[in-house]
Amino acid sequence: MMDETTGNSRKRQAVDRLAALAAVARERWRRFWRLASRYMPKRLYARSLIIVIAPMILLQSVIAFVFMERHWQTVTQRLSMAVVRDISAIIDLVETYPPGNNYAEVIRIAQERLSLKADILPPDPLPPPGPKPFFSILDTTLSSEITAQINRPFWIDTVGNSNVVEIRVQLEGKVLRVFARRSQAYASNTHIFLLWMVGTSLVLLIIAILFLRNQIRPIQQLAEAAESFGKGRPTPADFRPRGAEEVRRAGAAFLLMRERIERQIEQRTAMLAGVSHDLRTILTRFKLQLALIGSRSDVDAMERDIDDMQSMLEGYLAFARSEAAEDTGPFNLEDMVAKLKEEADLRGIELDISVGGNPDVTVRPTAFARLVSNLVGNAFRYAGRVSVRITHAQRSITIVIDDDGPGIPADKREEVFKPFYRLDEARNQDAGGTGLGLSIARDIARSHGGDIRLEGSPLGGLRAIVRLPA
Repeated sequence: MMDETTGNSRKRQAVDRLAALAAVARERWRRFWRLASRYMPKRLYARSLIIVIAPMILLQSVIAFVFMERHWQTVTQRLSMAVVRDISAIIDLVETYPPGNNYAEVIRIAQERLSLKADILPPDPLPPPGPKPFFSILDTTLSSEITAQINRPFWIDTVGNSNVVEIRVQLEGKVLRVFARRSQAYASNTHIFLLWMVGTSLVLLIIAILFLRNQIRPIQQLAEAAESFGKGRPTPADFRPRGAEEVRRAGAAFLLMRERIERQIEQRTAMLAGVSHDLRTILTRFKLQLALIGSRSDVDAMERDIDDMQSMLEGYLAFARSEAAEDTGPFNLEDMVAKLKEEADLRGIELDISVGGNPDVTVRPTAFARLVSNLVGNAFRYAGRVSVRITHAQRSITIVIDDDGPGIPADKREEVFKPFYRLDEARNQDAGGTGLGLSIARDIARSHGGDIRLEGSPLGGLRAIVRLPA
């Protein structure tokens, strides 16, 4: 019983160790992918090229390794074996001849029959071993074959003359020197295979680059068209669904979606224009009837109510028209700054305003002016000191508005963007207002492809940050 309990305990411990190792492996794998994704290119074109190039390089590397390891080394070994066998035959002939012979016949046979240049040298010591080449497949293979077949002191030089290999073998009372062509002992045509491999890889890579560029261009055009629509700009004139079937379907769906949105906006704007016309007609009648009644205190109160109703009506229509298709055009920020300074002087507000970068921007002029005037006017209404910083960078327009007013609680800074939302004691609480100023401002910012964020201001009040793509 104790043995069974001990065995179960060991099994559980082994399972726990395996689970711990698996958890460590998974965590390391996640870290590896997080690190790899950090350095991976972000664009689809670059990632597609990696998908094509990486397997190609891996395949070429495997083929080159197999070729170098098997074919090239085997051929070199067999060629070196044949050369060493011929040198062994020359040594046998030299040792067969009686001493004192000049070995001219042996030298002739070696040169004419074996394509080897042989010489008999005095019995001087062999030269010291020279430096080994970095890539020494011929040196290693030839040395091992001489050791195996001849088994005598030798010296070889495979580095000096690139086309000739020199071999010296120590014999009794003499030294045999043999010059052989490198191609006789070495597979010298390997570079042709490597050149073909690299050349075909480059050709395939060029074809892949051209093909991928043509396939990705429709996706880039679709992204540009969607970005233009998000910024309130017209669709590029040359845009049409093209490319692969899936990309064509996405482009056609985008065009249909844009048509539906524009049609809905037009219908909404037309309906509100008709409603506004009818309501304005009724308000005009009210004003005429009150004018005929004469000047009385209750008439003055009714006229103020009518003015408030007309102001609210204009606010509702401005909010409804904020998504209308106003064409983009040039807008000068310095002209807007001058108007804001005049308004601040009239209100007695301390205004610090500056423009950084190019003052000319491309936006929906009327909508952009309303966006800035709503935010700055909201600051003028509740603060005595206002700071406005406008920065036009290469790809963005940033507007930062700070004031020293009462501010808005952090948990209400998103709520105030809702239409008709009003705080009990807040900045958008205005007896003559409609609660649509911030809603209209955010609506305009988002129609330009940007947004508005509210934060606490260093001046003690509220900070409004507007970021729009340039």
